[in-house]
Amino acid sequence: MTDRAFTVVRMTREHLSAAAELERLCFHEPWSEKSLELLLGDAAVGFVCLRDGLVIAYGGMLWAPDEGQVTNVAVHPDARRCGCGRKLLAALTEAAQARGAKQISLEVRASNGAAIALYESDGYETVGRRKNFYRTPREDALVMVKKLQIAFI
Repeated sequence: MTDRAFTVVRMTREHLSAAAELERLCFHEPWSEKSLELLLGDAAVGFVCLRDGLVIAYGGMLWAPDEGQVTNVAVHPDARRCGCGRKLLAALTEAAQARGAKQISLEVRASNGAAIALYESDGYETVGRRKNFYRTPREDALVMVKKLQIAFI
């Protein structure tokens, strides 16, 4: 996937330190570089947005039977509202469909209105709430699900 301002590509080992830095910038409980290595294995997939060769956003998804579970979507604060998050969701959706997933799920902080609006605009619906899911600061998570179309040939 390409946009005038950035390109979305599969995450590689070379992107891990930049993705870990995004984690520290964007989240109260960031994943470590070692934890992000999970997105390079067979049980997951990761994508990055590159602008001028620099990682400005990343997204990851774990595989479960018939489902993808979005781990995180992180966009550098200076690159927000440029379409990276939307393009990452599209790449994750395409990867899930290619694996035959029937749906994608995720958790999002109940107070994260910008992310919730993005997910809703991409077809996610709130299906539940996890009380005190986040620890720092303590907050509920909304559980959101996107049903995927099954392609019949």
